[in-house]
Amino acid sequence: MNKDRRSFIKESGKGIIGLSAISAIPFLSANRAMAKVESDLFFKISLAEWSLNKNLFGKKITNMDFPGIAKNEFGIHALEYVNQFFMDKANDEKYLKELKSRTSDLNVKNVLIMIDNEGHLADESDKKRSQSIENHYKWVEAAKFLGCHSIRVNAYATSDDPEKGKAAAVDGLSRLTDFAKPYGINIIVENHGGFSSNGKWL
Repeated sequence: MNKDRRSFIKESGKGIIGLSAISAIPFLSANRAMAKVESDLFFKISLAEWSLNKNLFGKKITNMDFPGIAKNEFGIHALEYVNQFFMDKANDEKYLKELKSRTSDLNVKNVLIMIDNEGHLADESDKKRSQSIENHYKWVEAAKFLGCHSIRVNAYATSDDPEKGKAAAVDGLSRLTDFAKPYGINIIVENHGGFSSNGKWL
């Protein structure tokens, strides 16, 4: 084993130990470490709400708490929401105003909303695909209201045929993009199961 390789393994080992130590700290106690990391970087990072999913599903925190936790506990100033944690609030103007007010007061930026459980944009059924597209409209509008630049969607195909799945995905994503364009909202597709996890297909 040459010197360079030994040095690499030694340094990697330190990193693994460091990460293990951080992962053992409850998330509400890791703020100093996270804030220090971001302050040392030449770029800014955003926090995905899914990172806190266990506490959200466990009702220990709510979506409305997310901005404050990101800023005050982790020192992160950009937010990626998950619609599952405010599923019935996309059309609730009062709720969205309060959420936007909190982020404004905290001086944090709303970046995007990850959309799940609104049907399949690449459904083989024209009727179901159209319904899924329409289900996403309210999230485009909510994202615009909150000041986000994008929503993240899934392109899960229900067909077993990759070509049919691709045709359905092109249709569903194109129509949703057409709707989102006047709002200035980008449509981002995640490689998230089925054919969409195949990079070449996606």
